[in-house]
Amino acid sequence: MTNRTIRRPLSRRSVLRGAGVALALPLLESMQPAFAQKSAPGAKPRRMIAVCNNLGLLADHFFPQNAGRDYALSPCLQHLSAHRKDFTVFSGVSHPNVDGGHPADVCFLTAAPHPGSSSFRNTISLDQHIAEQIGTLTRFPSLTLAVNTRIRSLSWTGTGVAIPPEDKAAAVFQELFFQGNAQQIEAQIRKLDTGRSILDTVAEQTKDLERSLGARDRDRLDQYFTSVRDLEHRLQASRGWERKPKPVVKVAAPVDPANPAAYMEKVKVMYDLARLAIETDSTRSITLMLEGVSTPVMDIADARITDGYHNLSHHGKSEEKRAQLKIIDEWHMKMLAHLLTGLKSVTEGEESLLDRTMVLYGSNFGDANAHTCFNLPTILAGGGFRHGQHLAFDPKNNYPLPNLFVSMLQRMGIEAERFSSSTGTMRGLELA
Repeated sequence: MTNRTIRRPLSRRSVLRGAGVALALPLLESMQPAFAQKSAPGAKPRRMIAVCNNLGLLADHFFPQNAGRDYALSPCLQHLSAHRKDFTVFSGVSHPNVDGGHPADVCFLTAAPHPGSSSFRNTISLDQHIAEQIGTLTRFPSLTLAVNTRIRSLSWTGTGVAIPPEDKAAAVFQELFFQGNAQQIEAQIRKLDTGRSILDTVAEQTKDLERSLGARDRDRLDQYFTSVRDLEHRLQASRGWERKPKPVVKVAAPVDPANPAAYMEKVKVMYDLARLAIETDSTRSITLMLEGVSTPVMDIADARITDGYHNLSHHGKSEEKRAQLKIIDEWHMKMLAHLLTGLKSVTEGEESLLDRTMVLYGSNFGDANAHTCFNLPTILAGGGFRHGQHLAFDPKNNYPLPNLFVSMLQRMGIEAERFSSSTGTMRGLELA
């Protein structure tokens, strides 16, 4: 495509109009994730739940002292002892060139470099890559959840746009399992039809717009409308789901704790919701951001916590603060054990739901006190891997954590040789 001079600069307020609708095109970038339809790999689906604790874990309390399959559980990991053979713990891993302290939490599933820089632009997250490939096979291509935030997200589209997380489990439960009456269903279908006609109208206006753009912006516009066309396919798939009955679950709707200090109870509610969504095959890709920076002094049963989570994470080697952090870290493991137990209690044929579900738990911080983003505490449970080991890599010259993402994608049945800054699959992680 040859270069052309733009005859007149386009205003950032430029829009495409049609059928009474104005669609803004800020910087000519796509505004929706792309979703491709592909066949399900095998009769029984595989799934993923990815959890980021964005204030990390105390390294000397979390990491085992020895490696291999005969490693001794650390004090923190003792709370996962019932699932010792169901998970692998990793040390000496990180995302290459991901720095910047707190901003790195949004890169937990993208591994996009230098999140603290002024020119940072995020890339697609692991869950959204999965959703692009198999998202149309379920009612919800993915679920983006959080505790104590509706801003910090683990899920990012291919154009670097954050998908806002939902922090109200009751609202998500209603979307997942409340069918609505016939009138409400037909109203939703009409909305989807309207959306498709809007996209058709917008697509017809591209020729006039392209005449005023240079080569680079035409390429970006082409990318935008490729996403629009993919979105049309997604809307069509959504239309089909509207008349299909939603799953029936014999549990009460969750009650969201109103107080942000009830942090661990919120975590438990979200874990239970994630298990239900996976169990009913409502989605196969879930992310959960455990946000601690804005969390006040936690209310934990039988524990005395005197300071906010963020302040405790910057403990300055104070033994009093570290002692309280140990309590919080151990509760994180107790809640993770609760999730694994729930998944393991559900069977699919001769396997448990945990056997079919990869649960990734980790953090963007190796040491929140020093704001370091290397030697990240990482656990992978379930999913049909040969677990029960501590894979220890060089704590100073870290092994690329995105290699684990490649292994996870392949386990989902998705063809992938690379993801972000990966160099291959995760060394030492074998299929069961």
